[in-house]
Amino acid sequence: MSLENYEPVIGLEVHAQLLTKTKAFCSCPTTFGSTPNSNVCTICLGMPGVLPVLNKQVVDFAILMGLATNCKISNRFVFARKNYFYPDLPKGYQISQYENPICENGYLDIELENGISKRIGITRIHMEEDAGKSIHDLDVDTLVDVNRCGVPLIEIVSDPDFCSSKEAFKYLTLIKQIVTYLGICNGNMEEGSLRCDANVSVRKKGESKFGTKTEVKNMNSFRNVERALEFEINRQIELVEKGEKVIHQTLLWDANKNIALPMRSKEDAHDYRYFPDPDLVPVLVDEIWKNNIEKTMPELPVAKLSRFIKDFSLPNYDAEILTSERETADYFENSVNLLQDKNVENYKLTSNWIMTDLLRVMKDEHVKIGEIKVTQKHLAELINNISTGLISGKIAKDIFTEMLQSGEMPKEIISKKGLTQLSDETEIENIVVKIIEQNPDETNRYREGKVQLIGFFVGEVMKATRGKANPKIVNKILESKLNK
Repeated sequence: MSLENYEPVIGLEVHAQLLTKTKAFCSCPTTFGSTPNSNVCTICLGMPGVLPVLNKQVVDFAILMGLATNCKISNRFVFARKNYFYPDLPKGYQISQYENPICENGYLDIELENGISKRIGITRIHMEEDAGKSIHDLDVDTLVDVNRCGVPLIEIVSDPDFCSSKEAFKYLTLIKQIVTYLGICNGNMEEGSLRCDANVSVRKKGESKFGTKTEVKNMNSFRNVERALEFEINRQIELVEKGEKVIHQTLLWDANKNIALPMRSKEDAHDYRYFPDPDLVPVLVDEIWKNNIEKTMPELPVAKLSRFIKDFSLPNYDAEILTSERETADYFENSVNLLQDKNVENYKLTSNWIMTDLLRVMKDEHVKIGEIKVTQKHLAELINNISTGLISGKIAKDIFTEMLQSGEMPKEIISKKGLTQLSDETEIENIVVKIIEQNPDETNRYREGKVQLIGFFVGEVMKATRGKANPKIVNKILESKLNK
């Protein structure tokens, strides 16, 4: 099978569950994890004679996402009924959008590994309500939880512009960043707040005609999307190489077996019989409404990343990590704003503490950065004390551990435990002279050329001062005394 002779063609459909307090067309709560079938009413159950009422915040969020992805915002749109039968859809139809979506013809630029930017077209973004959830994994017949019925979604449909699974991964990462930065979706794929379906086909390089596509579903992480796409691309190429036909069908990804299995054929897919919902009036979006939404737009991740590199002289890697989540980016920026000496060295030191120590705590304890007792004020004060020489980096590690547990400020811990760094050159010189006198063999070997023994002497001085001696002063005095 020669992969280099083929070109994958991939389009993605991303469903983002919106962070509204109530559902799209009724006042039921959208709380995740509630008791099954408790967040329901006659409207989201589709009882006869009830009338839906549009939640304005759903439209606000859709417009916000459209603006963030460079889409054209429709001045007038309608809702449609998408008719199909499924056990977790009590009404027998979904309220969605068809011919006239709220957002169209947008794009996002993704950065590839070789530093080249690639533009991905966005065909449309439309609003719709979610269906319920069928539960098949119990030792009973299938159960249905309709809590999710009516929860608002936006569906972001890309152009078929992806040529690899890595490009799809980059795009999905950016989509998640944008919706979380905007505060319209929590981006949690495990809870189903962000879901992705992929349309995949392959064709020989140089051909303009698309191959037969398949749709891959049930991918609950970005890595699973990447693996599923790789599997399906290879499967289709293998079929074409053998002269066999690719069947237009829906496939479900099995993450345990790393294979995609057929769900149903789409050769005879039924017509959804879209028609305008007679219970919902057309919605008009004027310039005032759109401009008011645009004013709430936060700085987006790509712009923030560029600014962090420019304003704080951070390496690209640091800026990518720090801007991956808005809360982390805000934590970093608030911390550096509290520094006494605003310089490149302290900006990098702040970045290092967040990327190594704070992110480790977040991972180990499964918490967000705002839930850790070490606040921006704690971190800024710690770095101020390091940069002024009051404490060493080693002592700072001990103070950080104490702050995590107690929530006390660094100055309180330093005072209580007597952790101030020893920077008196006369006192350090007396200790250095004593250490040299106590270790004549090592001193002679150093002077004979074993200069790596400097580490031994530094260690002895730090041991004698219980780690409090200023390392820069220690090294300077040691080199002076040993090189006599």
